[in-house]
Parts: sequence; C-alpha cells; structure tokens
Amino acid sequence: MTKKVIILSIMIILIMISACVAEDSEGNKDNIAWFTNLEKAQEVAVEKNIPIFIHFTGSDWCGWCWKLEEEVYSKPVFQEYVAENMVMVTIDFPKKIKLPAEIVTYNRNLATKFGVQGFPTVQLLNPDGTPIAKTGYQDGGAEKYIDHLKELLIKK
Repeated sequence: MTKKVIILSIMIILIMISACVAEDSEGNKDNIAWFTNLEKAQEVAVEKNIPIFIHFTGSDWCGWCWKLEEEVYSKPVFQEYVAENMVMVTIDFPKKIKLPAEIVTYNRNLATKFGVQGFPTVQLLNPDGTPIAKTGYQDGGAEKYIDHLKELLIKK
C-alpha cells in the first residue's frame, strides 16, 4: 500500500470510531461522547440548541490536561452535566502518538482560529460557532468546574 492509502485508511477508521463513540454514548451518563471534528459537533449543537465545549489538549504529555481529566472529566457529575448541556469536542496535540497529517493540520488550524496558546484550553462556542468564552484548568473539582462553566455561559 502507498503511504497516501495508509493515511487515508487511518483517517477513515478514526472518523468511524469517533462517530461510533458519539452514537454509542448518547444518553450514556458514564462516558462523554467526544467529537474530534468541530463541524460534526456543530451539527449536533444546532440540532439540540446547546453550546459546544472544545478541549484543546496534549493528551500524552500535558500534566495539566491529565489533572483536568482526572479531577473533572472522569467524574460522573461532570459527565451527567455535559451529556445534557453541551456537545464535547477534543482537539489533540500529542507528541508520542503520530496523527495523520490532515488531522494535524485540521487541529492546528482550529488552535490558530481560537488563539490557543497553551494546554489545556477550553473554548466554549454557541451552536452557530461563535465564541462565548475561553478557559482552562480550574482547581476545585467537577462541581466547581460545572459552576464555572455555568457562569461563563450566563455571561454570553
């Protein structure tokens, strides 16, 4: 196989996996349905009329990203809140995992568009894609993080 065919195959598999995760997780309060494509997430956000939560992360090297995952994202109270109130997107910048060039470019373009300068960065958007607020790691756990998100959404 040529390099282009392999890359294309990997991209198709990643897209199918992210679509399956999103479909399988709907209504499942034990997991967060993470999209890796903002445009697909936006379709759901418009349909449900709920905001978009974009998590810019360095999944395999960023200590603060790991803390956010451990202290907030992994907690059932947070998972229940976002399952009903947000469409979740993760945009990854790993160092050890090699992503296809197209995904690297896509992720870099989104980071540039939203002015991401460090990790983790959380960007909240209206369903139409307009920015609401930018934040990141917050000390205090899942309940405090939910309150923080609610405050940001009220200010919109």
